[in-house]
Amino acid sequence: MAISLSAVLLLAVILVVLIRGKSLKAGPAFVAILFGFFLASTGMAPSINRFLNSIADTINQISF
Repeated sequence: MAISLSAVLLLAVILVVLIRGKSLKAGPAFVAILFGFFLASTGMAPSINRFLNSIADTINQISF
């Protein structure tokens, strides 16, 4: 849960920066948000969640 919440916050910040920087207009941003909501309700959502969790685990295992 903490990883998905962090990912959502990170993506929200990136989206706000892109909109404010005029790199992404409001229309395409709205479409991207709707796409995310509809994608989350499909059968593909658990696979995407597992993939993101495996990436987070891999990054967590890297020691500097």
